[in-house]
Amino acid sequence: MNERKLLLDIQDLTIHYETEAGRVRAVEHLYLELGYGETLGFVGETGAGKTTTALGVMQLIPSPPGAFKGGKVLFEGEDLLAKSEAEMRSIRGGKIAMIFQDPMTSLNPVITVDKQIAEMIALHRDVNEKEALEQAVQMLDIVGIRPERAKDYPHQFSGGMKQRVVIAIALACDPALLIADEPTTALDVTIQAQVLELMKELKRKYNTSMIMITHDLGIVAEICDRVAIMYAGRVVEYADTKTLFERHVHPYTEGLFNSIPDLGEDQEDLKTIMGLMPDPTNLPTGCSFHPRCPYAVETCSRETPAFVEVEPGHKVACPVRAAAGKNGKERAS
Repeated sequence: MNERKLLLDIQDLTIHYETEAGRVRAVEHLYLELGYGETLGFVGETGAGKTTTALGVMQLIPSPPGAFKGGKVLFEGEDLLAKSEAEMRSIRGGKIAMIFQDPMTSLNPVITVDKQIAEMIALHRDVNEKEALEQAVQMLDIVGIRPERAKDYPHQFSGGMKQRVVIAIALACDPALLIADEPTTALDVTIQAQVLELMKELKRKYNTSMIMITHDLGIVAEICDRVAIMYAGRVVEYADTKTLFERHVHPYTEGLFNSIPDLGEDQEDLKTIMGLMPDPTNLPTGCSFHPRCPYAVETCSRETPAFVEVEPGHKVACPVRAAAGKNGKERAS
């Protein structure tokens, strides 16, 4: 069996924001792995810290108010947190690219789309302006935009077409890692499916590793090889997609799956996770999920759970459920 090689290995990452309301603990002691050619689904509620983690990888945390408080972000074996700003500028767009939720915030409204793609190409490749523009038109063709539309401005495109332009910019320099931050949120369902299919196809073509930030488990099932579930700044469960969907362990993950409507049953009410996400300036002691957890015991409010492996490649931060799962397997065998 081939040993899995890691492209990205985040170790004990902590990112805080200092605000007037207090210290926001956006990311707390986070561990995350991504192998070469893999797609990782990064799942959690709004405010869980998913986008902050992605911006941390890109070294785009605004400072102030943001600050790295510890940890490592190993990319191709090198710690990005130890890189200078000049070094990171060559990595961003070249080796790591990011697609944001709203394409209009990523595109310059007064520059034609071919020039916006060409700018990225010229920045990271040794080409002249003419060659960069030719490659830009080729990239537009790859994402399904006709060459004759290369001289159009962003406002002349629909939402789905704008997102295709953003994807073309992100992939223009053949990055090793593509971070997609809920790239289909602003699109209608039909266009969402088209954009996701395009991203799957291009990922196969370029063998790019991808982090798909989403709250949609349907998208995870469709395109992701592995899944990380995030809650209140920490990854609470990590596994390959099949394992997570069939044998999830953490109570929060269980709550996410229970909240999905079952089309085979006649349901009047959806199951919900009781309570609300905690205030990041005042996180609960111990396990952050314990005030909402149906399995919580007394120690959960006092001790921060370790992130442990319950089976090969499947890690979880919940000793109560992990022990119950292991006992169940032992009894079954």
